[in-house]
Amino acid sequence: MRLCRRNEFWLRLICAYSIFITGCANNTETISPQKTANKQPEIPQLSYNNTHNNPNKSHVVEYAKKDITNLRSTLLENSKDTFLATNNIIALSLAGGASVVMNQDADKEIAEHYERHRAFRNFRDESLYVIGHPGAHFAIAGIWYALSAENQDDFNRERAWTLMNALLLTWTTTGTLKIARHNETPNGKSFAWPSGHTSSSFTVASVLDEFYGPKVGIPAYTIASLVAYRMMDTGDHWASDIVFGATLGWIVGHTVAGKQKKLEIAGFEILPTMATGQNSAFGINLLKQF
Repeated sequence: MRLCRRNEFWLRLICAYSIFITGCANNTETISPQKTANKQPEIPQLSYNNTHNNPNKSHVVEYAKKDITNLRSTLLENSKDTFLATNNIIALSLAGGASVVMNQDADKEIAEHYERHRAFRNFRDESLYVIGHPGAHFAIAGIWYALSAENQDDFNRERAWTLMNALLLTWTTTGTLKIARHNETPNGKSFAWPSGHTSSSFTVASVLDEFYGPKVGIPAYTIASLVAYRMMDTGDHWASDIVFGATLGWIVGHTVAGKQKKLEIAGFEILPTMATGQNSAFGINLLKQF
C-alpha cells in the first residue's frame, strides 16, 4: 500500500476512471450511408427505456451518455442549492471562522498531542487512508452505477449517480479551496486546508444517511470519523482542516441527496392524486414496492 501511495496510485486511478466515463459519453454509433437511406423515421423517446429494445447496446454506455450530457447543468444546480442556501452559508461560515481561530495556536497543540500519542500505524493506518480516499469513493460509486445500469435498475442507478454528483461537487470545492489556501500540513505536505479525505468521507456518509436512514448512516459516519481522526493522528492534516472538511462534506451530501430522495412515510412513497368527475377530490396515495 505504501508503494502505491508513494507512486500516486490513487491519483492515476481517478484519471483512468475519468477517461473511461468520458469515453463512454463520446462512444457514438457509426451508421453507414446505406443504412441511413433505408432507415425509417423514428419517434423520439424521452425516457431511458429505449435502450432496452436493442440488446446489442450496452445499457451502461447509453445511460452514461444521457447522464453525462446533463452533468454540467446538474453540477451548477447542485452548487446553487448547496452554497446559496442560508443555513448552509451560516454553517460553512462558522466552520471557516473556527478554522481561522484554531489556526492560531490550537492546531499546533493538537498536532503535538497526536505526535506524542500515535494511535494508527501500519495496516490500520494504510487501510483508513484507502477507505477515506476520494478515488476509492468515486470507484465504488461508479461500480454501483454500472451494475445498476446493466441490470436496468433505475432506482439504484439514480442513487449512485446522485452520490457521484455529490462527490464531484465536494471534490471540486475542496480542490479549489486547497489551491486558494495552499498551506502545509503538520508533516510538511502541500495543500492542507481543507482535508479531502474528510470532506469526501462525510459526503458519502451524508448521502447514505439521507437514502437509508440511521441504520446505514450511523456506521457510515463512524467510519468517516475514524478517517478524520487518522488524518490528524498521522500528521497529514491540522484539526482545522478536519473541521471544515467534515462540515463541507456533511452539507454537500445532505443537500444533494436530500433533493433526490422521494418523500416517504414508513417506507411508503407519497404520490399526489386527483379525481375528476361529478365530485372532484384531491389527496395522496401511498405506494410501496415489494
